[in-house]
Amino acid sequence: MAEPGRLQRLERRVRELEEELARERGGRPAPRARIESMSPEVTDSNPYSRLMALKRMGIVKDYEKIRTFTVAVLLLFDYDKVELANMNRLFFQPHQAGLSKVQAAEHTLRNINPDVQFEVHNYNITTLDNFEHFMDRISKGALEEGKPVDLVLSCVDNFEARMAINTACNELGQTWMESGVSENAVSGHIQLMVPGSTACFACAPPLVVAANIDEKTLKREGVCAASLPTTMGVVAGILVQNVLKYLLDFGTVSYYLGYNAMQDFFPTMSMKPNPQCSDHNCRKQQENYKQKEAARPKHEVTVQEEEIVHEDNDWGIELVSETSEEELKAASGPVPELPEGITVAYTIPDKEEDFLPEETAAEAEESLEELMAKMRNM
Repeated sequence: MAEPGRLQRLERRVRELEEELARERGGRPAPRARIESMSPEVTDSNPYSRLMALKRMGIVKDYEKIRTFTVAVLLLFDYDKVELANMNRLFFQPHQAGLSKVQAAEHTLRNINPDVQFEVHNYNITTLDNFEHFMDRISKGALEEGKPVDLVLSCVDNFEARMAINTACNELGQTWMESGVSENAVSGHIQLMVPGSTACFACAPPLVVAANIDEKTLKREGVCAASLPTTMGVVAGILVQNVLKYLLDFGTVSYYLGYNAMQDFFPTMSMKPNPQCSDHNCRKQQENYKQKEAARPKHEVTVQEEEIVHEDNDWGIELVSETSEEELKAASGPVPELPEGITVAYTIPDKEEDFLPEETAAEAEESLEELMAKMRNM
């Protein structure tokens, strides 16, 4: 039996040879070396300068969060192989046809960022044996081995796999984000699920499940699902943006955000968990969440009057209330008709207001002696 250390070395050597072969086929230069120590400096030689600039700008407060996020572990689970029909994804490359999708994904991602640790599992997560291992890696496969991962991302294309992820995350109390693109390729969504706090994937099942229709019956012979790389790119970008906001703690994290490419419409909402959810672990997590909320200390909000710093007002400065929209319309030029939710920053006054009235202009031409004579006659 091979020693564990020797087996790891052999596996590492196999990956190196596969990467070398892929580079030769694609004619790409070798990827950069890994960075052992992450620098917070914004310099041309630091590949994370643009990310570090988020701290300089005050968007991200904690540098350690950025450092931990950029050096992470990425667990990849799938069991399909790359086909030439997948080339419209812009992620796979022709020479990767025949490789497993997780293997091809690792090759591409490792060339982009060698600082990330990759763990590849080429299997179906919905089978019993694989599901147990899948849960084990979620609960113990973090950057520090033995600790749970920070976040699980779902990019699967079928309901069965989504339910498997949902079941695992409910049992482990693991926060995860689900995403998907419709089979007509013109709409998609992302959804954040926090067990016990928000609705899980089983709390509000899709229509095909509510009607007890097997999704396999929705497939027709000779017809495959449509696929637009632009739609998938938009949804993937929204998902990653939500991940950044969640992990780096800035902005507003979306609980549900949809995308309708036909109308460029982005509906958003949040949903509470269903007390009668079919997943018993979801109901259990809901009770745990209620207990934590009840045990949380209540803080009374006291309103303090702001201290007046300068009582003297030598310059006669006055604070006035914000001008209402009607007051702005009355005091300035006309506001054009715009779609709902859009307004102008300022308006252009009517041209007539730029000129003095005739009598005012005539008065301005009178001499000082003439004005004094008028005052004496008043």
